Amino acid sequence: MATIVFCTVNRTAQSSARRCLNAHFQRVSGVRACPSTHSPPLTSFPGARWFSRFTGVRFVSHGTAGRSTAGRIRRAALALSGAAVVTAAAATAVLVANGNHFQRAEMATRVSQSSAEPEEEEGDILERCRGFMSPPVTDIKVLQGRKEDMKTRMEMLIMQTQADFCRALEKVDGGKFHVDRWKRKEGGGGISCVMQDGDVFEKAGVNVSVVFGNLTEEAAKQMTSRGKVLKGKDGKLPFCAMGVSSVIHPKNPHIPTVHFNYRYFEIEEEDGTKQWWFGGGTDLTPVYVDKEDGFHFHNTLKEACDKHHSQYYPEFKKWCDRYFYIRHRGETRGIGGIFFDDLNSPNQEEVFKFVKSCAGTVVPCYLPIVQKHLNDSFTDEEKNWQQIRRGRYVEFNLVYDRGVKFGLATPGSRIESILMSLPLTTRWEYMHEPAKGSKEAEMMEVFRNPKEWV
Repeated sequence: MATIVFCTVNRTAQSSARRCLNAHFQRVSGVRACPSTHSPPLTSFPGARWFSRFTGVRFVSHGTAGRSTAGRIRRAALALSGAAVVTAAAATAVLVANGNHFQRAEMATRVSQSSAEPEEEEGDILERCRGFMSPPVTDIKVLQGRKEDMKTRMEMLIMQTQADFCRALEKVDGGKFHVDRWKRKEGGGGISCVMQDGDVFEKAGVNVSVVFGNLTEEAAKQMTSRGKVLKGKDGKLPFCAMGVSSVIHPKNPHIPTVHFNYRYFEIEEEDGTKQWWFGGGTDLTPVYVDKEDGFHFHNTLKEACDKHHSQYYPEFKKWCDRYFYIRHRGETRGIGGIFFDDLNSPNQEEVFKFVKSCAGTVVPCYLPIVQKHLNDSFTDEEKNWQQIRRGRYVEFNLVYDRGVKFGLATPGSRIESILMSLPLTTRWEYMHEPAKGSKEAEMMEVFRNPKEWV
């Protein structure tokens, strides 16, 4: 079993590490890094500059059967040309392939937050829009005219988050997202990006929505049930709501499902005053327990939270465990993450910066886990267990999820986008119970008794 350790310490060490990894890549792949073979050294791959932003990455070979060497080299090049926020573990996991053995990456225990954050808001809006999956929902001229408005800044953030995540997933899967723009006759619309039946992901969806109009009585009740005191005029409550939401269902049962959602609300009351708040979170739903995955995922979120308040992670982690709880089953949906709602203090600018940091974690907290388990073998029994757990996912989303409830209660909502979170396939077995002492029974203990991962 071969092991390579890659640690960045200073510029000299970084240079030496690159030279060593180049040499190893040439040795195990049988491809010389010279112009005549069209196989450039590692440092000339697009995205290689992001190597220097990560620390403590180990690569360990495991004897799992997989694809051909040529296919692995092709995927290596794709991974290295990916989004800047993909971690070094994700970007290089397939570079050290040897014969019929795949390399498996153990995630870095720390992730550079500077590389995780979406690009700064400064700069020309039109230029930034060119990098999105689609033009924004709001007309670009309108956005340019109100550049400093929170609605503009939030729309740019969710569009950037969608683009970064979609492109990172495309690099891993090799497929392409179908981009679907839709309009809401009552006001606004959205962009749905969906990839179905890919090589890695059975169903991957990343949605952006920007809607406005008047809240219905039913939608307003959901707000007041959370302690909002809303005073409309003639029964009308003008509102604006926008957010990015994603659910990823992989094919391999050893790759977890991930969900994230970050959103912003504004409501104008009878006297013209505005109420605003942010909400959102990111959570992981594995089929099988992996302690390293749990630590990496939660620690990445904790680092983003700690930049803003030391109590954010512990409080929002507890909130997540409470929220994603399937009461009629007596179990959580997954291993949690963070969740918050109605956040409007200390001030709008500070909360927006916090949401921006959280949105910046969606790639680095998930893609290393995908790469780690990309070529794990699995049995029919493990696939069956994945289908059963997906049934629990469906139950939560249809019975308890606030976003689904709000969407279904809002006139003109796009049902396809609301129900995008549901998996392509699932299963319900009557009176199913895992065998005692099995891996599945171990997972049930985690679901029934949420643990501290960091």
